[in-house]
Amino acid sequence: MLTPTAVPSHSYDLRERLRAFMDEHVYPNEATYARQHASAADRWTVPPIVEELKARAKTAGLWNLFLPESEYGAGLSNLAYAPLCEIMGRVMWAPEIFNCNAPDTGNMEVLVRYGTDAQKQRWLEPLLAGDIRSAFAMTEPDVASSDATNVRLRIERDGDSYVLNGTKWWISGALDPRCAVFVVMGKTDPAAATHVQQSMILVPRDTPGITIMRPMELFGYDDAPHGHAEMRFENVRVPAENLLLGEGRGFEIAQGRLGPGRIHHCMRTIGVAERALELMVARAKSRVAFGKTLAEQGVVRTWIAESRIAIEQARLLTLEAARMMDEQGNKAARTLISAIKIVAPRVALDVLDRAMQTHGAKGISQDTFMAQAWAWIRALRFIDGPDEVHLESIAKAELR
Repeated sequence: MLTPTAVPSHSYDLRERLRAFMDEHVYPNEATYARQHASAADRWTVPPIVEELKARAKTAGLWNLFLPESEYGAGLSNLAYAPLCEIMGRVMWAPEIFNCNAPDTGNMEVLVRYGTDAQKQRWLEPLLAGDIRSAFAMTEPDVASSDATNVRLRIERDGDSYVLNGTKWWISGALDPRCAVFVVMGKTDPAAATHVQQSMILVPRDTPGITIMRPMELFGYDDAPHGHAEMRFENVRVPAENLLLGEGRGFEIAQGRLGPGRIHHCMRTIGVAERALELMVARAKSRVAFGKTLAEQGVVRTWIAESRIAIEQARLLTLEAARMMDEQGNKAARTLISAIKIVAPRVALDVLDRAMQTHGAKGISQDTFMAQAWAWIRALRFIDGPDEVHLESIAKAELR
């Protein structure tokens, strides 16, 4: 693995401590997590090992490592955080152990940047402590949600309240029993200019009128206990002070939220690809077919080499995007963020595909992390904007 000198040196200590924590506490408990989840009476119950490891991580000082330029985080830049996020991404449920999990990270960033003091006290502080979880409700079933201006859920002022009506789906985390608040995007003024029709509002989970209609399945995975929900809002009334930033600022908030969220997904995705390559190499060395190990067969050696090249390319592009975010801001880095949002999932899917092929039938079973990781990363080509939207954005920038 290359270690670009551009990565700040002060993140090296955290990186080694994080690797040691993963080796000592997370990898050995993957089977424990699976066993506890499988034996629970309710699939939407959080395995006890999660809260146990969260307490250990907090004690170890491996907590809230994101949030650049904020008094609340670890003081790391995006560039310094990238290698840490990659390490956490190697196990799908590990980011939560360090309170660095989506969608909570994005929601915390929204509250840090745009929340009032009262909103921060009520929601940000317990999120930072890991006491609650949250969800981000933007995607809708009846419109092309790749264009955020399409959202139809209505947010209408009524006295000292706002009333919400509409349907959302693929709302990650909404089914988690610890989810206490939804950040909801909807339309406050359909007659306004296109990009100021939308607003965002904080909706407590226990507000009357919210119906969880069903869990959405991702290639057959329900991703319990976190999950992704389809949910209906029917005359859901919340106080006017729950509005974020002001009416018509929803699209602006969404753009500010999605940049860091996209690159965090890419960082974690590279961790998945790196782990898949390690499994491919180990399997190739140990498995014998037609009188020699797979590692002695040309096609597998090509897969290994191509995977290493692709991972390094994706990692370096991610680090460059992170550096530009730090030095010039998220808006200036927009094209690079779009580029890595396309590249990282494609690379990880290719590496996972080769690793699964190397493992034979085991590779598509529940006996490795790869099948579920493949499903999630294939979905990542939709999440936070599909490839086609990012390609269009890059093309426009290039043509300018």
